[in-house]
Amino acid sequence: MRIASPADAAGVALLLHEFNTEFDCPSPTPAEGERRFDALLRRKDVLVVVAGRSSTTSAHGDGCERHPEDIGFALLTFRPTPYWDGPLAQLEDLYVRPAHRSAGVGSAILDRALAEVRFRGGEELHINVDSDDIDARRFYARHGFSDVDPDSGSGMRCYLRQL
Repeated sequence: MRIASPADAAGVALLLHEFNTEFDCPSPTPAEGERRFDALLRRKDVLVVVAGRSSTTSAHGDGCERHPEDIGFALLTFRPTPYWDGPLAQLEDLYVRPAHRSAGVGSAILDRALAEVRFRGGEELHINVDSDDIDARRFYARHGFSDVDPDSGSGMRCYLRQL
């Protein structure tokens, strides 16, 4: 498990593309994703946790490290909030390649992400999950997340509008 750097942009972009392709969602091409992740991974308000089968890396002539054994990732963003001194975290995406599911990889990625949020002073992590994605809903519920506001008991909803 590692925190991604700009050197990981191509690998993370490929994982994101696989994720979106698997679930028939619009996706940036791997080249577009690499360019965007290169910029995102330089920001202090973006965090990517990457899981790999081994901790070895190989350097190529282009000066970038490649991690051919990467099997999953989580993308988190942070924003200020008036409710705490630390940031509010949003888990944007969490993906594990199909051949590595049900082996604890997703849990390990989420655990590392939560530790990083706490380290950065965050006190809350938001996750948006499609209502029909039963597997994801069960996964997050097993890890203590709820779609019920703990203060009011009211059901939580996410609304969006593309601009």
